[in-house]
Amino acid sequence: MSADVAIVGGRVVTGLGEELDGGTVLVAGGRIEAVGVGIAVPDGARVIDATGCWVLPGLIDPHSHIGVHEEANGPAGFDGSEVSSPVTAGVRAIDAINIEDMAFADALAGGITAVVVKPGSGNPIGGQSVAIKTAGGRSVDEQVIRAALGMKSALGENPKQAYGERKQLPSTRLGIALVIRQALLDARDYAERRDRARAEGTPFAVDLGKQALTEALDGALSWEQHAHRHDDIATALRIAEEFGLRLVLNHGTEAHKLADVLAERDVPVIFGPILSSRSKVEVREADPANLATLAAAGVRVALTTDHPVVPIGLLALQAAVAVRAGLPRETAIAAVTSAAADIAGIGDRVGALEVGRDADVVLWTGDPLDVASTVREVLIDGRTVYTAKKENL
Repeated sequence: MSADVAIVGGRVVTGLGEELDGGTVLVAGGRIEAVGVGIAVPDGARVIDATGCWVLPGLIDPHSHIGVHEEANGPAGFDGSEVSSPVTAGVRAIDAINIEDMAFADALAGGITAVVVKPGSGNPIGGQSVAIKTAGGRSVDEQVIRAALGMKSALGENPKQAYGERKQLPSTRLGIALVIRQALLDARDYAERRDRARAEGTPFAVDLGKQALTEALDGALSWEQHAHRHDDIATALRIAEEFGLRLVLNHGTEAHKLADVLAERDVPVIFGPILSSRSKVEVREADPANLATLAAAGVRVALTTDHPVVPIGLLALQAAVAVRAGLPRETAIAAVTSAAADIAGIGDRVGALEVGRDADVVLWTGDPLDVASTVREVLIDGRTVYTAKKENL
């Protein structure tokens, strides 16, 4: 082995259910080269002594608005929802991310090395999400894990309010479902005309929104459905079945009421946030115990801060609260590491300390689910990008 970095002596928690006391993590070329106990440290490797620390994969928030809803910047920093039209499938979150948003520093201090940034929920169809690292680039393009991985859609109060105030379609749940169905039907028709034009060699005008929706229809993009109430979740399931969408539920406040259906159809839930207040009617039954019910039913789950609803640096605290509410500890760790990565569609790159994955590694002063533990050091792609001040340790 010819490792660049060796992290030695810590309690290694892989994110895949394995915990190793006195473990070693070797990094080469920005990737994990070896994980285990008793591994020899190659000559020339930079050694990081993790004695007394817990060593985990970087945490992942699979639903955030970091960089598009900037901290301490007011309306000038809010670019999350293009609410000029109910369907804006062609917009991309990547085009609005400011990597100098203060929240990225908060993310590192909270042990978060990867995020999925999504358009907001003002539209029935809001646009395309992107997965990025939380540091390491001069521009967002140098931090991208996957440039387009899902299509954001919203049911319930948010689009009702955005368009109901204008007295235009959609102002009801009926109208929201209609807008989504019609957009998908239009995209299906667009794909047929496009394919026919290609086969015939005739000109065809590209529509960026419809083109993106065709990628959701063929499964290349997941269908990221904002839904809290169980009736909205039932609508999401209905539409997904009608159009063959690869559904991922976001928020899922009342998803526990349909847990058996979600488990049977293998529909994952990015749950939360669970540290916020019951700010509107559709979250009146918010309870972190609902997450434990989902997991017990066999539903794949991840946790979200929905930053800036809950500050992104509190993701680990949310996992701790979930454990207090009955979520098994191993499931809670996975919900912010490996399961979060798999549900987001980036599990081939991040989410676990496993050979071949990106060397995104966090050293904690103790158990990350202990509120007294803090982040000592963060590596992204094998390079240290954050070191805590001594007074914070």
